[in-house]
Amino acid sequence: MIQEKELTDGLTTKEAEKRIKEFGLNELKHNNRASALKIFLSQFNDFIVWVLIAATLISGIIGDKADAVTILIIIVINAILGFIQEFRTEKSLEALKELAAPTCKVLRDSSLKIINSIYLTIGDIVILEAGDRIPADGFFIESSGIVVDESLLTGESVGVNKDAKQYKINNSNSKSQNEKKQTIKNNTGFMGTTVVKGKGLFKIDCIGMKTEMGKIAELIQNIEEEKSPLNKRLDSLGKILVIICIIICGIVTIMGIMRGHDITEMFLLGVSLAVAAIPEGLAAIVTVSLALGVSRMLKKNALVRKLPAVETLGCTSVICSDKTGTLTQNKMTVKEVYLNGRIYEIEKERLNEERKLKKALVYCNDCNYDFTKKKIDEALHGDPTETALINMFFHEVKELEAFLNGANRVFDIPFDSTRKMMSVVIREGEKETCYVKGAPERVIERCDYILENNKIKPFTYQKKKQVADFITAMSSRALRCIAGAYKEDNLIKGERIEENLIFLGIAGSIDPPREEARDAVLKCKLAGIKPVMITGDHQNTALAIAKSLNICNTSEQVMTGEEIEAISDLELEGKIKKIRVFARVSPSHKLRIVRAFKKKGNIVAMTGDGVNDAPAIKESDIGIAMGISGTDVTKEASSMILMDDNFSTIVAAVEEGRIIYDNIRKFIRYLLSCNLGEVLTMFLATVFYLPNPLSPIQILLVNLATDGLPAIALGVDPPEQDIMRQLPREKKESIFARGLVEKIVIRGSLIGLCTLLAFMAGRYYKMNLETCRTLALCTLVMSQLIHVFECRSERHSIFQIKLFTNPYLVGAVMISIILICAVLYVPFLQGIFHTVALSINQWLIVMFFSGIIAFINSVYLLIKSK
Repeated sequence: MIQEKELTDGLTTKEAEKRIKEFGLNELKHNNRASALKIFLSQFNDFIVWVLIAATLISGIIGDKADAVTILIIIVINAILGFIQEFRTEKSLEALKELAAPTCKVLRDSSLKIINSIYLTIGDIVILEAGDRIPADGFFIESSGIVVDESLLTGESVGVNKDAKQYKINNSNSKSQNEKKQTIKNNTGFMGTTVVKGKGLFKIDCIGMKTEMGKIAELIQNIEEEKSPLNKRLDSLGKILVIICIIICGIVTIMGIMRGHDITEMFLLGVSLAVAAIPEGLAAIVTVSLALGVSRMLKKNALVRKLPAVETLGCTSVICSDKTGTLTQNKMTVKEVYLNGRIYEIEKERLNEERKLKKALVYCNDCNYDFTKKKIDEALHGDPTETALINMFFHEVKELEAFLNGANRVFDIPFDSTRKMMSVVIREGEKETCYVKGAPERVIERCDYILENNKIKPFTYQKKKQVADFITAMSSRALRCIAGAYKEDNLIKGERIEENLIFLGIAGSIDPPREEARDAVLKCKLAGIKPVMITGDHQNTALAIAKSLNICNTSEQVMTGEEIEAISDLELEGKIKKIRVFARVSPSHKLRIVRAFKKKGNIVAMTGDGVNDAPAIKESDIGIAMGISGTDVTKEASSMILMDDNFSTIVAAVEEGRIIYDNIRKFIRYLLSCNLGEVLTMFLATVFYLPNPLSPIQILLVNLATDGLPAIALGVDPPEQDIMRQLPREKKESIFARGLVEKIVIRGSLIGLCTLLAFMAGRYYKMNLETCRTLALCTLVMSQLIHVFECRSERHSIFQIKLFTNPYLVGAVMISIILICAVLYVPFLQGIFHTVALSINQWLIVMFFSGIIAFINSVYLLIKSK
């Protein structure tokens, strides 16, 4: 228990602001990020673009300057669109990194404040506890069992003990230089290292780039963002498509030259076709889609730290969630107390007369107090169960302050998840008393006596059984039970301090389930996701809460930490399928639970907040840290942080992961179908000895009009209504699974065939070559713009989709239509793009060939769905 009145007041806000101006912020310099100009110029760093620029220059030199200038303008416009995508992604990722900056507890203006670590300055005093990352360099001025993991700096895996007793170095000659160095080593802490045990006060004397971590940062080179598995697969696909497209374009070019076409024109045609056909922006659009999805998740209080996690979220089949604060409200209130052989209901009776139990539960408590506050709830900072124990006895801040006066903690053994207890030795005047609180079964087994009606009696087997029965009854009512005990003599610091205790009583508190968690659990079940509750609470408490949330129905679906300890990993794998609740588990059990679920082929999301949860968080497919209660270590091991510690946020993030993955499939389907259609249009014309149905500049125009904006708009498409009623996909499932390849090949072939048929229809009606090419151009564009609406669903007909629920897509399609109309009806653009104004009859030809396949396919899907 750290009370501010026992410590220095810390800096004032005014002094802190003055020092921040003098010394700067406590941050490491960002790695050099690409400038906007560098990102823009990188859009031209592509072999195909180089070839196209060279070809257009040659074209301009030999006299076709209008085409050359127009193609260069299109290249620049494409570069601008690519720049916007990449720049937006860079900014989005930077913003997310800033949001993930750690916070710390600091003493300012004589009170405890939680601030962003970058606003720490020299002279600040920080409160550090197990799981916290040290925010800057400095030294401990008060410590209680502090052990720091310095492996980040030293490579040594063994924790280093820190002792603040001699933090003031004695400069007298009686102290050797070696002694001084050892004192400093035992007392100092460094930015980025982690407190693994204990708690203490830490004074900052070095910040930012002046820290040891800052010196290392100077040596670190830029590290590129890791590509997601999906992006890697798409890069591989892109290379294959490049080879195929170049071969086809080469065939088209060579056959055209062999038939007597102009060499320069055919070369330019081949390069233009390659530029249009190769989906060079596919991976970039995937990244943009993931980044936009991450932004949407952030609005729902889910901060994604690693982009690959977005893909994995959609595969989640098991969500292992902590109970407290995630499935429940984290507003603990003591409802019942077992004392003197009976149950007291706290709402009806107060326990002020029971001084020993009051002292045990209040003194043996790690809450921090801010006595400047008026309300007791505002004055308490700490674990919800511990604040509830204090709230049970006190309603006024002054009353609590008066009670704590004169009680000094001289020794303590902090709570840990293995012992499930904590102990303190309190000096009141000349007298020292040991108070203990913890899990009832652990406290009871260390008690030899019981205090009843102010009389100390032997704690017999029968009496222990009676107490155990009361615990069972309280736990069945979903009450979390905390036992208190004490002793006054034979205090021996060490293991024996927690032996021969006198039992006092039990406080039963409850943390009500979150209302939104019930709906989230139901949503999980409909989506084929198994919700699993993990808690350190008694199994009866866990079962009661789980039943109220519909996570489980019977006690057979509950497994305790002791049962996990008693079986092998193989046995755990065999039983885990039917388990929905894990009670009385320690963080070490979480790792075994995750591995058992994964061995059974599940994709596991695991939540955690404590430092010991980090291994399980890291082992899981989706590690989820608590944003409010989570430690820095857990957050760094996680893939995602819950900003509100709410289970329903996990489910919302899983849904968003499914939406993003579906949308990626949508625009992959769209882009590849359209690109295939463009290639086949030219290839089939070559095979059937027809004139080229499109000129080089028209091919690039199609690429500009239909590829970029509609594809990006599909990336933000709203979900299908039944997206959370589908089973989770397999993690290793190909992006082209479930018939996507067939859809792309069939639809792409039909787009190419219909475009060629429109061109041949123009020739049949004796239209000139420019008019026939204009018919082909409009048919290719319109068939792609119709197909973009088909791509919004893989299971439903275009007649079953609400077309205007994605305003971005409607806007993108309208822009494309306006662009193509301008090319047809603005005289200046007609000359550049070699087009003519189409009549109504000619538009009917275009609409027939561009819409007939979509109409037939939609009717088929409509009939199939009924």
